[in-house]
Amino acid sequence: MSRRIGFLVVLAIAIVGMLVGGCAPVGPSPAAPPEAGPRWQEPIVIGWTPPDITGVFKTATDFFEKSAQDANANGFNVQVIAQSPPTHIAFADQVAIIEDYIQRGVDVIAISPIEVEVIKPAVQKANERGIPVIIVNLLEPIAGLEIASYIGFDNTVAAEVTAYALLDYFGGPGVLGAGRAVEVAPDQYLDIEFWRNLYKDLPEEEKAQIKARGAIIEGVAGGFFSQARLNGFHNVVDQFPGIEIVGVPCAADWNREKGIKCAEDFLTANPTGLDFIWAASNEMGLGAMLASEAAGRLELATEGPVLDDEKVAIFTNDVTPESVDRIAEGKIVAETTHGFADWGWFGTYFAVRLACGLDVPEIYDIRPRIAYLANARQFYPDPVLPELDWEGVKAQCQ
Repeated sequence: MSRRIGFLVVLAIAIVGMLVGGCAPVGPSPAAPPEAGPRWQEPIVIGWTPPDITGVFKTATDFFEKSAQDANANGFNVQVIAQSPPTHIAFADQVAIIEDYIQRGVDVIAISPIEVEVIKPAVQKANERGIPVIIVNLLEPIAGLEIASYIGFDNTVAAEVTAYALLDYFGGPGVLGAGRAVEVAPDQYLDIEFWRNLYKDLPEEEKAQIKARGAIIEGVAGGFFSQARLNGFHNVVDQFPGIEIVGVPCAADWNREKGIKCAEDFLTANPTGLDFIWAASNEMGLGAMLASEAAGRLELATEGPVLDDEKVAIFTNDVTPESVDRIAEGKIVAETTHGFADWGWFGTYFAVRLACGLDVPEIYDIRPRIAYLANARQFYPDPVLPELDWEGVKAQCQ
């Protein structure tokens, strides 16, 4: 009896197993995970932090975004996040922004440092997380950091270019003043090579013709960028005894309102005999222009080098859409372009290449050059920028 019961139990279990397993409808096999698409089809997020988002850095930011739009029109999915500290001396805020980008896990971080030493610890953290970093507004390598690319210009050279333009205006050879006129092509780069060649072995009689008395407005006193530009300006003008600098540089922290105040102080201290003000950036230069204009002492380049004893000619560095308008009006005599449109245009392009694991130039030099009345409109509102090879990137970005 027990054997029969055992057989029936086994038989029942077998029948149930057939009904539940073997005889149950068979569903489709689980789908294999889809193959990942090429990298260029995935989102690419760029974290960009300039020292502020006014003036020159607004221009750079605009062109970071224009370059992203150009990429997206070619099939990419690129997003630029732009954050800046409130002022050029809010050092901790820029560090916090970089650290925030690291926490978000952006694909690439682009930084225009307020000051180099301040950002080093934050960039080191990005290095440790494997996030590529692009440094903008600087060509000098930063010791101890892994930087994928430097986009910018030599700050010392940029100020040298402006200094040569000032010599030109006040009696030297060139394209601005009453000295020996030099023919140039409409689109010729009046960069440091042009000026050095022109002033190399300058005859003493020409050198003696260069005379002017002026003042300097610097950025953050003792800061890397400000000091580099001061050095560059002095590298040139100190070779010419006829150029006299009054007082000491006035630090305006790259700020327009402070630039106005510095210029007002110089104008008050020198009711006559102040021929020029050189400001190390165009926010400060625009401030100097406004102060001189309000005092009725602004010299207009549209009238040529009047060299009135009471008029002041403005020279500066940077070049933005606003300052190009002032150059075209003659209110700024000459300004060295630092290529802010190029910063953003190539900043996004290099960032996308890095996100794709592709190579980028270690150094990309903008080649600072002079903008003045005759060529101002080559720079803005529609700067001529090269076409970017997005199709070539897509072909390699797998």
